Amino acid sequence: MNRRNFILGAGTAVLMLKVAAIQAKEPTTNSETVQLWSDVPPGGGGPSGNHLLTSHGSLSNVTRPYLQIFRPAKPNGKAVIVAAGGGYKRIELGIEGWPLADWLTERGYTAYVLAYRLPSEGWNAGNIVALQDAQRALRIVRSRESHVSLLGFSAGGHLMGMTATLGDSQTYAAQDSIDSISAVVEGAALIYPPITLERPYTHTSTHKVLVGPDASMQEEAEWSVQNRVTGNTPPEFLVQAEDDSVVDPHNTLIMAAACEERGVAVEMHRYATGGHGFGLGRGDAPTREWPGRYEAWLGRLGTG
Repeated sequence: MNRRNFILGAGTAVLMLKVAAIQAKEPTTNSETVQLWSDVPPGGGGPSGNHLLTSHGSLSNVTRPYLQIFRPAKPNGKAVIVAAGGGYKRIELGIEGWPLADWLTERGYTAYVLAYRLPSEGWNAGNIVALQDAQRALRIVRSRESHVSLLGFSAGGHLMGMTATLGDSQTYAAQDSIDSISAVVEGAALIYPPITLERPYTHTSTHKVLVGPDASMQEEAEWSVQNRVTGNTPPEFLVQAEDDSVVDPHNTLIMAAACEERGVAVEMHRYATGGHGFGLGRGDAPTREWPGRYEAWLGRLGTG
């Protein structure tokens, strides 16, 4: 690919994002954008044209994955990588990405909002592309920050769960010196995540996109986060509503059990009502309580 054309194309896409973000209530904190890959992402392929962002902040047609960085006025020296959900078909920046960036920066954390490739958009590397992006993003952030944790929602929670449990296992060929940096994190917060793709929990968009209706039991097991938990997995923070109709509420129980079995610190908060996709919480639903619990958990990371 022509390097100049790549730079111009990326710049145009970012401009289009900024125009749409005005309607989607982008965080008030100034941001910068960092491309994950200096050239074509591993394997190539994928969609063409500009990124597509709805007025509600739903991102798709992710031609070039990137990190959007939001810095606090008074940094506390800690960073959080945020992955919004969307069933691996879109990325809900307006509901789960940007609101959390604002929330984090208000508390002194540097927020790195991840725009990852969507496996459903024709990438040659197939279903692993989002995981490649997440690992690359983590290494980029660790090249800049001393303390890094992960925060993921729905499919983004699955992605961050896989990233946290992979550790330094490589999902792509090293591109440059960044890829020699360890991909270990201090902790991972997974909010209403599809943890398991194993039967009978096969109805999610995450299952449909990553492994498909004809997946073998082995494929389903390989993409199930609980099966990758080891004694080296970082502390986990789990949140889900018991009336979640999109991701079966047993998912957080399954992850908590896997962590406890392997001696991994885990904190879980389950709420009677709240549904799915509630972000920071809706109305008077009890799920509005979780950000306070998360703030306390974040403050304890790295101190024990």
